[in-house]
Amino acid sequence: MPELRIVKDEPSPLALLRDVRDVMTGTGTPQARLDRLVLLIGDRLRSEVCSIYLMQPGQVLELYATAGLNKSAIHATRLNVGQGLVGEIAAEASPLNLADAQSHPKFVYRPETGEERFQSFVGVPILTNHQVLGVLVVQSGQARVYSEDQLEVLQTVAMVIAELVVGQALVDQVALTREKRASTLSQTFGGQSLSAGLAKAPAVLHRPQIRIKELVTDDPVREEARLVAAIEALQEGVRQLIQCSDPLSSAHAEILETYEMLAQDKGWKNSMIQAIHTGLTAEAAAKKVMEDLHVRLEQAQNIYVRERIEDLEDLTTRLLYHLTGVSITSAHSRLPEAFILVARSLGPAELLEYGQERIKGLVLDEGSAASHIAIIAKMMDIPVVAGIRDATDIVQPGDTVVVDGDQGEVYIRPSDDLDAEITELLRLRAQRDEAYRALRGEPTISRDGQRVKLMLNIGLNLNARDLGAVDIDGVGLFRTELPYLTASHFPTVENQQLLYASILRQSHGKPVIFRTFDIGGDKPVPYIHIPPEENPAMGWRATRIGLDRPMLLRRQFRALLLAASGQKLHVMFPMIATAEEFYAARALLMHEYQLIEEAGEMPPSAIRIGIMLEVPSMLFELPHILGELQFISIGSNDLLQFLFAADRANDQLTRQYGGLRASVLGLLQTVVRHCEGAGVEVSFCGDMATRPLDAMALLGCGIRSLSVAPRAIGPLKMMISSLDVAALTDYLDFLCKVETGFLRGHLTAWARDHHISF
Repeated sequence: MPELRIVKDEPSPLALLRDVRDVMTGTGTPQARLDRLVLLIGDRLRSEVCSIYLMQPGQVLELYATAGLNKSAIHATRLNVGQGLVGEIAAEASPLNLADAQSHPKFVYRPETGEERFQSFVGVPILTNHQVLGVLVVQSGQARVYSEDQLEVLQTVAMVIAELVVGQALVDQVALTREKRASTLSQTFGGQSLSAGLAKAPAVLHRPQIRIKELVTDDPVREEARLVAAIEALQEGVRQLIQCSDPLSSAHAEILETYEMLAQDKGWKNSMIQAIHTGLTAEAAAKKVMEDLHVRLEQAQNIYVRERIEDLEDLTTRLLYHLTGVSITSAHSRLPEAFILVARSLGPAELLEYGQERIKGLVLDEGSAASHIAIIAKMMDIPVVAGIRDATDIVQPGDTVVVDGDQGEVYIRPSDDLDAEITELLRLRAQRDEAYRALRGEPTISRDGQRVKLMLNIGLNLNARDLGAVDIDGVGLFRTELPYLTASHFPTVENQQLLYASILRQSHGKPVIFRTFDIGGDKPVPYIHIPPEENPAMGWRATRIGLDRPMLLRRQFRALLLAASGQKLHVMFPMIATAEEFYAARALLMHEYQLIEEAGEMPPSAIRIGIMLEVPSMLFELPHILGELQFISIGSNDLLQFLFAADRANDQLTRQYGGLRASVLGLLQTVVRHCEGAGVEVSFCGDMATRPLDAMALLGCGIRSLSVAPRAIGPLKMMISSLDVAALTDYLDFLCKVETGFLRGHLTAWARDHHISF
């Protein structure tokens, strides 16, 4: 048994790292610099051998440079990942430190290298962004074990080498990524559609990638001070996130608590400080510590521990933003003329920062059909698909991405054939949109002369420009809560008044139906504490909050009344479940009206009051209040989920319990008859109205006013202009009497037989 020696007397880590930096930034070809690096490292560590293996396509490690092994082995010796000691390091992304390499079960003898005369072996992976680019190896003829500090220095050197490898394109990262994610390229990712439409454009990552320019420092004291300041800024940012966090989301709270714990962790901070004192800049130290933690956590058996990888990466990324001064999002960077935004998650205010002109689609790791982002995206008329796991890791900036919001599919880096198909499909859609535009300006009248009102669902000033079109009859639903959802505090009366007055000015005298705020429940806001609820969609939300906190509702009523000074005001109460709630909300509105009159302010010239019909209990109470209403608007999204006890965010359930069932259409026919008898106007503003076949069925039920997103106007006009409403009504009456299930097949066949244009 040879004598074991622990090496402790090498030059300082900082001196070695500076020498490595000088070689990297020096002159000569990349190969020449690698050759100098292995000579330098071997000499400084007093080792007979230093070698660098780099990853090649096919998961093969190729000997690129060596000092001590046979030169003829360079570019000739190749090992598969997992093969030999070098392959084992690459496979596990973790170091090996062996006094007797040949006794290790993974040892593989390659005679062309001449390495049989060397006994000790230490190797570390060359990593960047958790991807193994190669392996750095040091060998000696003596039995020796390197200390933990020296192993740490070798890992730091490997990180610096990684930057040379990436910067000089010595490794084809694109090819390696393609191999690593072969199953994800040129394939369809199925997700959940949050907003319909089809778009193809280059990708932009919401969180921009950070390129660290300086890795090595001559002033560790300064770098430590920079790190400490950045950590303090990070901690303050996390505290602000917690203060503004969603009180209903236990998952969100858990993540933020983890962030706070990690941001305060002294071990994390001390690890980065130690890395700085080996010669790394603060940015490089943060990145190195993250790489080390990622490797350790990824190998952990505990699922909870493995799940913390994402938290650590996000926290480190936030720290790097503070250190580099890079914006935390891409919203204010130089953006392509058209792009698909890719994000892990996104808030409404963050999406609005990108504007509407350039962003063509959105891909999310997380999100649901009932989320704020889905509402905003529909307002902006951009397709959105959520639930694409690890999208932010899979997609690289500039990758071609296709978002199919109609089918809930995403294509990343599509093949040439697939790209050609999608391009042709987009051409046909553009051709169809041109046909829709040809109908703009014409009145919306069916083939048998029935006049149909087409109104808009909006909630942002950016949608108001569509109100000028001749064939737009007004706003059937102005979602007043959208400014609430994008603000960090409750909007003032003055701010609300300015917004509402602006919309009325742009409406050209057309009616604008303002729905009072629908916040709370599944639309939480940070400035109203709402206790956790089992079923938030059916919980404390909308008018229920307004009646329990009347000052909130009164402030909104005051803003609406002042904004409509001298004009007709349409106000609609959401989530009304009982007649008593309607009367209470109306009383608050009229009280504010009286106060405005008493203060000498000019009130609206008239007030029309309505409700959203979306809670099934109102189907039974509606006859008792019809005499007090001027209009109702049927909201199918909530009405259907409550009617069938089927969560509207669950695609499987919504397909099973859709609106084209005989029972639902029969119910709508009954509501229309009651309202017509009382002289109450009926409109429809749910998602059903945006789909031409479903909208056709609504017309057959007697509904003559549809409120939809702007993108739905063209398809609806084309359908209506080809429809004989009277013939459809007779057929639908017959179907509802003889059928009990879904009527989609019957209606599709009828539309085809009657040449209805979709």
